[in-house]
Amino acid sequence: MRGVFAEIDRLTYPAVARLLASDARKIAILPVGSVEAHGPHLPLGTDTFISVEVANRAGRRLADDGMVCLRFPAIAYGVTDWAAMFAGTTSISADATFAMIFEACRAIAGMGFDRVVLTNAHLEPAHISTLRAVAKRFAEELGRPLVFPDKTRRLAAARLTDEFRSGSCHAGQYESSLVLAIHPELVDLPRAQELPEHVVPLHERIAAGARDFVDCGLPDAYCGNPAGASRAEGEQSLATLTDLVVEAVQASFEPPA
Repeated sequence: MRGVFAEIDRLTYPAVARLLASDARKIAILPVGSVEAHGPHLPLGTDTFISVEVANRAGRRLADDGMVCLRFPAIAYGVTDWAAMFAGTTSISADATFAMIFEACRAIAGMGFDRVVLTNAHLEPAHISTLRAVAKRFAEELGRPLVFPDKTRRLAAARLTDEFRSGSCHAGQYESSLVLAIHPELVDLPRAQELPEHVVPLHERIAAGARDFVDCGLPDAYCGNPAGASRAEGEQSLATLTDLVVEAVQASFEPPA
């Protein structure tokens, strides 16, 4: 039986009440992103656009499996210190990020959803650590999992592109391809195609004590190969990211091994 997918902020409260009274499994999806510089060719909302698109695609897939899936408005702010020197980047503290996301997830769970799911496309280490802490506290306090498909984990990363796995992927081919697939009108494609490939071993630079993108050697807020981006690659990555979310939701209902 087909379920329902909807954006909750477009519904009335009686409509939400009717959906929450359903006998079907009820899934809430909360996208998390950032307002952050992504090279001279991608919009500041890149992470949020990706996170929302993955949430929408996963929600529709889960609805096809008979679930009721409501997508909540994105939280578009997080720990974004690494790009703070670039115009428009908006960072909030780890404590504020934790409180905002955890409180939102707890409130959503209290409405009667069977699972709360986070989708995230912002990969700053302190931001990822904060989301992991949210998932841990949620499970401890509510006695059930917060579904957080963390694509930085090795098994998940292995399913994504070579550039993503290399770590040299901020506003490079991987992210530029994704935005081309989602909002091509927001990509400055001529600018992207003239940018030289810029490979930066971010993990090594971070381990060596780098504190921001400039320290890491990203004076233009990008690394990787934006000129190699394509809509086809973006669609392929979106399909994989959607699979990761759907599989994580399904696995969360399976009994422990």
